[in-house]
Amino acid sequence: MSVRNRQGRLSALAAILFLAALALPGVPSFAAAKRPIAETDLFQFVWVADPEISPDGRRVAFVRVTVNAKKDGYDTAIWVAATDGSEPPRPFTAGPRDVSPRWSPSGRQLAFLRANPGKEGAGGEPQIHLLDATGGGEARAVTDLPRGAGALAWSPDGRTLAFASATNPKDLEKKKAGKKDDEHESDVRVITLSGYRQNGVGYPDPLHPSHLWTVAVPTDASAPLPEPRQVTRGDLEEDNPIWSPDGTTLYFGANRAADPAYLGPRSELYAVPAQGGEIAKVVDLGGQVEDAIPSPDGKRLALFGEPHGTAERSYNQGALFVVDRTPGGGAWGMPRLLSGDLDVADDLSGDQHPPRGGSSSSAVWSRDQKTLYFGAAERGRANLKKVDVATGKVTPLTTGDHEVVAFTGTPDGSRLVLVISSPTVIGDVWALDTATGKLTQLTRFNDALFAELDLTAPEEVVYKSFDGREIQAWAQKPPGFDPQKKYPLILDIHGGPHAAYGWTFDHEFQWMAAKGYVVLYPNPRGSTSYGQDFGNVIQYHYPGDDFQDLMAGVDELVKRGWADPARLGVTGGSGGGILTNWIIGHTDRFKAAVSQRSIADWASFWYTTDFTLFTPRWFKGAPWEEPEDFRARSPITYVANIHTPLMLVEGEADFRTPPGAGGEQMFRALKYLKRPVVMVRFPGETHELSRSGKPWHRIERLRHIVGWFDKYLLGQKVDAYGAP
Repeated sequence: MSVRNRQGRLSALAAILFLAALALPGVPSFAAAKRPIAETDLFQFVWVADPEISPDGRRVAFVRVTVNAKKDGYDTAIWVAATDGSEPPRPFTAGPRDVSPRWSPSGRQLAFLRANPGKEGAGGEPQIHLLDATGGGEARAVTDLPRGAGALAWSPDGRTLAFASATNPKDLEKKKAGKKDDEHESDVRVITLSGYRQNGVGYPDPLHPSHLWTVAVPTDASAPLPEPRQVTRGDLEEDNPIWSPDGTTLYFGANRAADPAYLGPRSELYAVPAQGGEIAKVVDLGGQVEDAIPSPDGKRLALFGEPHGTAERSYNQGALFVVDRTPGGGAWGMPRLLSGDLDVADDLSGDQHPPRGGSSSSAVWSRDQKTLYFGAAERGRANLKKVDVATGKVTPLTTGDHEVVAFTGTPDGSRLVLVISSPTVIGDVWALDTATGKLTQLTRFNDALFAELDLTAPEEVVYKSFDGREIQAWAQKPPGFDPQKKYPLILDIHGGPHAAYGWTFDHEFQWMAAKGYVVLYPNPRGSTSYGQDFGNVIQYHYPGDDFQDLMAGVDELVKRGWADPARLGVTGGSGGGILTNWIIGHTDRFKAAVSQRSIADWASFWYTTDFTLFTPRWFKGAPWEEPEDFRARSPITYVANIHTPLMLVEGEADFRTPPGAGGEQMFRALKYLKRPVVMVRFPGETHELSRSGKPWHRIERLRHIVGWFDKYLLGQKVDAYGAP
């Protein structure tokens, strides 16, 4: 389950700029004959992650992500581009494990994290490196900590770097002594916390909690490495330091409870003196604080978070707040909501967000500190907004059928840099002048490849569900779509369940369409970007009426004559996986189904997932307290009704939806019933298989999904799965 689309046209201004740019020298022509997109085109994709604009607004550094030569991982290097578009982007570091570019306040240096790809474990952890902003000379290391460094942030005066590290005193003693630990280190885990593992991360190490550190920025390249200084200590973790404008304080968000599971997803904003000292709580939203952005004068804090309200909800909409210092400059006042009813969501669901390198998006203050720029999602679109801090009036900053995947801004907010994705563009870098609204495209990394491909934008489909509720969806049609022909249909369901499809690039949809399928991807009730009530309406009723929303979408495409009712397929991952299992247990309309990273039995999931359901967000009690509710909402309860041929896709290292609570149960039960079923397992893959798994595994996943539909919807011979 997830814990964070657009048509191929940008905003009107961006579209004009884009079309004009096609006539420029060196830009590939799109007039040549094109081919259908292939699953293996993933190997050639280029992604942009974590943009960071220079303080003067003239340059942007970002992480360029590519598939490595062996096609079993990803390489990352830092690139730089001029924000006026006067120079083409150029590599700034060689990689292949360079991430997190951060300009010094003067703009003369760039700090970043570099890991040694040739080492695993000790010696391979990322360390902070520095480069002259001109790009001359070799990068020099600033840290050499046994457990590495991360989440770096420059002090306002540029003399110090704050960062996070899990290095402990024993690690430092061993390093200083120059010897390896000659004592036996047990690999036996003694677990005491309720939440004891995390998907994609693994098991926590109680001897190595993450703490905040600082290190002086060296002024002499020939001098020995400066000695880092630990700022926070103890058994609880701190991460992602944020400097106060005067450089005296570090802010960070955290849940300081000894066992956070009993409180549900919560975090508050804390502060600690940059020189070390007592940690103090600054702001409590009564929910989650995810980020804090001090105003340049230090008198205000902008906060991203999720207020939980007075009652437990399964979905809490993201919001933007501001809090003022009380008179006298001591404590902080009460947070004030700025974003109104907007869903300040992280992103839209898609399989082509950068698989490595992270994504930076935060609020940006204007020069006069009267305005904040921030991102929000509305009805499957993700754009930037600006809000008047005094009045709370929100107005659009960008518009269009696309997703602003990430953005960054100068300290005065005069210029922003955006990464924009659409259903026909993976994600390019654009510069935005906030005064004029002028957009300038800075990168075209995928243009040469996409010039070869016959890509089409999806068609938006809006329909009424059983109760009159309006549902938004998209239909990706095959290239050369013939309105007189009925096509096999694949209903593709997003996870979450609190997530949203929309106007962003999705390789899976494009490739399925290229193979001759119409792909329907709806946002049923429970989806984000439609308001708090729409998102939370499925609480204690999931799966439920969302199933009817999905079926109404299928009916709509059948009614329009696009979908052949005799050739319907359904698939989905995570929350979409449980709905896939649910659908085929309640109807025989679909000729084939592929359930990915799913849930079969809610009780088993309650006991084994990587997060706890101790608070009444999804269920009102534990499985033994609400046995009928757990049973009634579990797809395995209805397994005897399933006659649809089912493929189950599982990642063997998935801690979010463990295979034993999902696909393995469905497989064993259907085998007992002698129904057509196959399970496809991916060694070493987590819940993020489709988004950031090994490139070859991502390709093989697509091949298996479409192969199953080819077999049962098109009648093709596919030997891998046996006889029908």
